[in-house]
Amino acid sequence: MRVLGLIGWSGSGKTTLLTAVLPLLAARGLRVSTVKHAHHGFDLDRPGKDSFRHRAAGAHEVVVASSARWALMHEVTGAEPGLPALLARLAPVDLVLVEGFKANPHPKLEVHRPSLGRPAFWPERPDVRAVASDAALPGCNRPVLPLDDPAAVAAWVLGWLAGQETDISRA
Repeated sequence: MRVLGLIGWSGSGKTTLLTAVLPLLAARGLRVSTVKHAHHGFDLDRPGKDSFRHRAAGAHEVVVASSARWALMHEVTGAEPGLPALLARLAPVDLVLVEGFKANPHPKLEVHRPSLGRPAFWPERPDVRAVASDAALPGCNRPVLPLDDPAAVAAWVLGWLAGQETDISRA
């Protein structure tokens, strides 16, 4: 499985870009899964639902299944699982897009908006293969992709998957 991360500061547009690029990749026949890192606790369940009650009663894992989808909820005891452990639980696909997990050494696409006033990651991160931005990035030695053009970003991803990264708009 190939893995490509999307990293950037909060509010940079990572999720917006991911959800715009994902259907374009799927339309090209790719099977794509995603992994999203949450910095705070989260819950997919609601109090009062049977699955919530199973977890509250002490179940280590709960699977909820229907004819439309299934979900596995695994209670973490101890250290937070790392990206490799999470990837190992996924079914094989053509590409896994990972939002977050910026410290992990997988290839990444940075989403950078200079207007946020936060520093770019790419100058210090050799694992950043390209940058999607809404502004020119003078001195950037990576492909700079137009943040507002999901088709251009998807084209870069397809090139990266094929081992033919292209510099479609270096600033």
